[in-house]
Amino acid sequence: MSETPDERPPARPGELPGPLPEEQTGERTGEQSGVRPGERAGGRDERRSGEQPAEPLPAAPRTPEGSGAQLTGRQRLVKGLWPPRVTRAQLIVALLLFVLGLGLAIQVRSHNDSSALRGARQEDLVRILDELDDRTQRLEDEKQSLEGQRTELENSSDQAEEARKQTVEKERQLGILAGTVAAQGPGITVTVKDPEHRVKADMLLDTIQELRAAGAEAIQIGDVRVVASTYLTDAGKSVRIDGQKVDAPFRFKVIGKSQDLTPALSIPGGVVQTLEKEQATVVVQEEKKIVVDALRPAKTPDYAQSSSR
Repeated sequence: MSETPDERPPARPGELPGPLPEEQTGERTGEQSGVRPGERAGGRDERRSGEQPAEPLPAAPRTPEGSGAQLTGRQRLVKGLWPPRVTRAQLIVALLLFVLGLGLAIQVRSHNDSSALRGARQEDLVRILDELDDRTQRLEDEKQSLEGQRTELENSSDQAEEARKQTVEKERQLGILAGTVAAQGPGITVTVKDPEHRVKADMLLDTIQELRAAGAEAIQIGDVRVVASTYLTDAGKSVRIDGQKVDAPFRFKVIGKSQDLTPALSIPGGVVQTLEKEQATVVVQEEKKIVVDALRPAKTPDYAQSSSR
């Protein structure tokens, strides 16, 4: 006969009571289901009351679904650089670098503009150097002359008479430049023969400018004195100089240093070659004495006044 729970025999002295029927049933059920005694079906240990449950281990990180493989080094670099995180200090540094670069660019450009003579021909460079040397020498001579005049004024017993003499000499020099007095001295004569009538006013003006740059002190073309205000215009087969008609051949009388005047006209690509391209013939002769006697009337200025007191 089977014993009921109430009919279970009492335990003997010194023995523990046997398991209850429910415990036996649970143990058997656990053995059959593969769950160890003391564990629940959910996989957690059944702790006695009063004991703290163990904390679960952190789950391993998982790659999000659809993200594919991990990012490469280049992708992480791009992701870290963009979008950029610009600070105020970085903006100030960038502005300073921009200003510095702009200044360097301006300096380089001005240096390139100032070196325009790099592409010039050797003959042109030699001519320019000679003209600069001549001008420097003339300025040096003028400086010495002025210093000599100052010394004479300081050492002269009659300073008023010496000042008067220097004033007269200065007036004569200015009269030569203004064309109000005649002048004579060494120089050259330039004769331009133009049988085809192809020489124009601008070509004669270039000749005048070249002579002035070479140190000409007085110039006369035909019967016209050339001064600072002289102008030239075309008049059919002739040329008008200060309104006066001058026909070919054009004869220049120039006072100055012939050693400087002649090479200035004969340089490659200069006045002589330009006129010869127009079927003109240019003859340059050096003279020990040239007389420039064409005069210009002294004109009183309408507005300009002397500022000396």
